[in-house]
Amino acid sequence: MSKRIDAAEIKKMLKSGSMVIGTERAIKNLKLGKVQKVLLSSNCADKTANDINYYAGLGNAELCKLDYPNDELGVICKKPFSISVLALLKQQNSTNVR
Repeated sequence: MSKRIDAAEIKKMLKSGSMVIGTERAIKNLKLGKVQKVLLSSNCADKTANDINYYAGLGNAELCKLDYPNDELGVICKKPFSISVLALLKQQNSTNVR
């Protein structure tokens, strides 16, 4: 079981610029194998959670269930809407040096 993620850590991940907000964008990036970790709100819909769980398993992404409901997660991310899914992208290596 993974460690608990608090609001300060979520804010730090958002500042890194490698965070994707939303179910559709998270699933798209999971299918492409670009996601390192997926964060689900405590009241995420069952269908959405099942879809995310399936694609996270395929892409070897870590799945974390947060203690925050989706409306509170929206406030933490400073957005005027509810957020059920956050995805942390893998670090990209810049090998294209010319």
